[in-house]
Amino acid sequence: MQSKRIIIAIDGYSSCGKSTIARGLAKHLGYIYIDSGAMYRAVALYAIRQGWLTEKEIDEEALHRHISDIHITFNPNAHGVQETYLNGENVEREIRSLQVANGASRVSTLAFVRREMVHQQQEMGKNKGVVMDGRDIGTVVFPEAEMKLFLTTSPEIRARRRFEEMITKGEQAEYEAVLANVKERDLRDTTRTESPLRKADDAFELDNTHIGVEEQLQWALNMFHKITAQNEQN
Repeated sequence: MQSKRIIIAIDGYSSCGKSTIARGLAKHLGYIYIDSGAMYRAVALYAIRQGWLTEKEIDEEALHRHISDIHITFNPNAHGVQETYLNGENVEREIRSLQVANGASRVSTLAFVRREMVHQQQEMGKNKGVVMDGRDIGTVVFPEAEMKLFLTTSPEIRARRRFEEMITKGEQAEYEAVLANVKERDLRDTTRTESPLRKADDAFELDNTHIGVEEQLQWALNMFHKITAQNEQN
């Protein structure tokens, strides 16, 4: 008998491997993967394109006025990997730049942006069978999620991973700039008024500084089987 489908919420700091574990879990379990961080990046990209988000300021009034015009979906590519679509346009590559990442961290502090994204995320998770990663999934988006994970890694390791990823993709990057960006995002994520990053009381924490991807995924799968078995007994 197939286990009842659940919601898996994965939170943690930027560039600590949340999406890697989330994608792996979704693939193994046949669940839908939702990258909440990509949603905020898409909002940032939309605002940048409209001229509402610059390095120095955000036109909050304009963004607020048009926030309901931003529709984000996820569709699989030819290899089965889900990619981000902004109002029907594939923006997966564009949203991975450092400029958009920094913009996403800034727009995500705005209450009206978070409210709209949380609404869209909750709609995506209505039928369960989803794995979602972000900053406030287990605390705000799905506080009743049956399985919650919280990942953490040192800023230096996260910056190194992010730097190497950007170089591999052919993007220009400097390690010190990436490290500064990681630390700035950490501060912004943990101190913002609206839905700050924090570990849910019932989340299982994993420091993956010295743990490989396969080992992390196996740990998460073991946790899933343990939780679903307990749920079936109750």
